[in-house]
This record gives sequence, C-alpha cells and structure tokens, in this order.
Amino acid sequence: MWAFLLAAAAGSGLADVQVDKMFSDHMVLQRGVAVPIWGTAGPGEKVTVAFGDQKKQTEADQAGKWLVRLDPLKVGEPGVLTVTGGNTVTFSDVLAGEVWVGSGQSNMAGATGGYAKRDEVLAEMVKAAPYPRLRLYRGEWKESTAEAISGFSAILFAFGQPLQKELDVPVGLIVGAVGGTPSGRWLSPEMLAADPACQAAFKKSGAGSPAEEQQKYQQALAEWEKAAKVAKEQGKKAPRRPRGPAAVGDLYAAHIQPVVPYAIRGVLWDQGESGTAVPQIDQFTMMGALIRGWRKAWGQGDFPFLYVQKPSGGGCAWDPQGDPVTRLAEPFAQQPAAANKPDDGLYRELHIRIMQHPHTAMVTASDLGSGVHPINKSGYGNRGCRVALGFVYGRDVEIYGPAYDSHQVEGKAIRVRFKHVGQGLALRHGEKLQG
Repeated sequence: MWAFLLAAAAGSGLADVQVDKMFSDHMVLQRGVAVPIWGTAGPGEKVTVAFGDQKKQTEADQAGKWLVRLDPLKVGEPGVLTVTGGNTVTFSDVLAGEVWVGSGQSNMAGATGGYAKRDEVLAEMVKAAPYPRLRLYRGEWKESTAEAISGFSAILFAFGQPLQKELDVPVGLIVGAVGGTPSGRWLSPEMLAADPACQAAFKKSGAGSPAEEQQKYQQALAEWEKAAKVAKEQGKKAPRRPRGPAAVGDLYAAHIQPVVPYAIRGVLWDQGESGTAVPQIDQFTMMGALIRGWRKAWGQGDFPFLYVQKPSGGGCAWDPQGDPVTRLAEPFAQQPAAANKPDDGLYRELHIRIMQHPHTAMVTASDLGSGVHPINKSGYGNRGCRVALGFVYGRDVEIYGPAYDSHQVEGKAIRVRFKHVGQGLALRHGEKLQG
C-alpha cells in the first residue's frame, strides 16, 4: 500500500516546495517596493506565499521554478512568511525595512572583530549589541548579536547601525566581498560585452575583448600542450605555459548573482586598490558598466549606488580632535615648495568621476585616515551613513565638502562658484594663500 502511494506521488510530478536560500528566519524585506519571493517545486505545482494580509499564488514552470511578488510592504511588527505547495515552509521573525548590499574587496570584506581591536568607537558599537532591528546576511540571515557582528563586514555594520538608528526602521545588510579583487571580476561577461563604453575602449586600444582574448588563450594553450608533449618525449624542458587573461565575472556569479532579484534599497561599494584587471578599461569606465549591469539585473531601476573614495585618506580634517569620525585624519601641512607633478592626483580624480554615473554618490574618505586598510572603519561607515541619509533619504545634511561649480573672469579677478557649501564657505588654515 505504501509503495503504491509513493509511486503515485512520484508519478504526479509533485516535489517539496523549496524557497531560495536568500530567505530564512530573521530576514528583512525591502519596504515600499514589490518584493520577489522565489524557489522551486514540481512542474505545474501551485505555490502560495502569504505574509501579513497578503496572499499570492503562482504555478511552477516546466523547469520547476516559481516566483511571486508581494505588494509593497510597510514597516510593522515581526511577521511570519509561509510558502505552501505540497508542503509548507515557514519563516518567522520577518521584518520590513531597508535592505543594503555591501560589496568590493578587502575593505568591505574585513570583519568587525579584527578592526574593533584598533577602533575604539567600533568596539563600543559591538559592546552595545544586540540590535534587534538590524539583521545581517552572509550566507544566511542572523540577528545582530555581538558574535554575529564580529564575523561580519566592519564597514557595512558601521554603516548600517547608525542608519537604522537614524531612520528608526529595520535594516538588513547583505555582504558579498573578497579581498584583493579587481572590479572586472564583479560584473558578468554579458554586462561587459553589452556596455558601449567598454566596447569602445577595446576598439580604441586595438586589443580584443576578454572573450576574444580567452579564445586566443585557448588556442595558445592547445599549441603549448602539443609542444610540452613533444618536449617530454624528447627528454627536454617544456616551454613556459601561456598565461590566461584576467577572469571576468566569476565573483559576480559567486556572490552577487545569487542575491538577485532580492529587493534592496541600494549598494555600498568599497573597491579600487586592485583596479579593473582589464588593461584597456579604467576604473571609471568599468564601474559604469558594473553599475548599469547590476541595475539591469535587479530590475529595480536606478537604485542608489554609493562608493567609497579612493585612495583612502591622505587629507586633513576641519577639527580631527573634536570629531570621532575624522580623528585619524592627516595633520595640516604646508604645500611643498616644488610644484606638483603633472599626473599627481589623476588616480583620485578618476575615482571622483565615478559620481558622474546616474544616481551614484561618493563617500568622501580623504579625511578619514590613510592606509591600504584604514583602521577607522567606524568613521568610514558613519560617513557612508551620512551620504545615504542625504543622498537617498532626503535628510537635510551636507554630504560633500565645497565642490567647484563654475568660474567667471571679472577684469583682473576670477570669481569661483562652489556647490555643496552647506551654511556657507569657511576657511581653516587659510591665512596665507597657497598654490
């Protein structure tokens, strides 16, 4: 009898409903937008998703995949999300709020526990845990206990904790970052191939695209294998193995693609020290392709993309002694007597230009402390939060220092206009004109 029932169940094509690993207890769902929920089931199986007063139904396609979209959510008490088909999957302690993705290289990947040993402000933030309405995702959703925070991205935690406090809504943080990685590995080959600016750069350089270079490498590798075989047969040393082109897209596939299309508010990006790994394309152009590609993949329009300025630090602050955010800024110093070299500042300027991409903002870092791995992660995260509050959430806070806007020649004088002046221009250490 049991064998008959099992055979009948197998023959019906039903399979347990499974929900993607992005969903679990303690998760935060993005408020104010349609929220995709997806997974797998038997082909044609009816699947019902319920959360709060909403109930959405769909059928799994022939590949067993299904997806529903909840209507925009409002912040409320923790709820239960259920997914029902032939079986029922239940997730508890689910919140609606703000969801941010953090990505990049080591300055995003670095864990709070390590940095807190040299960042007293960050250490105090960890001590104050848990934060009931701050949730962390790194492979699974977790409540923000001191233990979970210690193993989580330091800068993303230092960004999200004050953001949650200021907005007074739940905040979910998702991290996908790997140390020492170039930006070219964080967008798919299709994104690179579809980007006009990148293709124009390949054409201008006379070099092939990564796909073409990969094809050339495969041909060279085949020839090398033949030569190596002959050398071995003759008792000779094999020629040097050809070096393959830089990888494109592997980290996007491993760390970002699995998150898509989980509904988010925006991205905080910290990368640049390792460049692009594609010699023909500079960081400004590659980041444009990445930003456009990610936005298209998510299908949420031009969501905010915040990025941390490079190089890290190097500048002074208005009052480093009175502000824990800028306490590690460089001391003010007179300019050197000799003129700057023509290419001084080009690397910094290249990263500043990334702001020109639509709905993209820079987290100014020149006054936050120097180093390849700056220890002031609390300051970097706090500055990122400030930029988000002003750029994304419409708070009346200035997010940049004075920036050149225009100039006009008036006889023997030049009138220079600035934007982002806050309450007005002010000078410090400006008793004597330099330059």
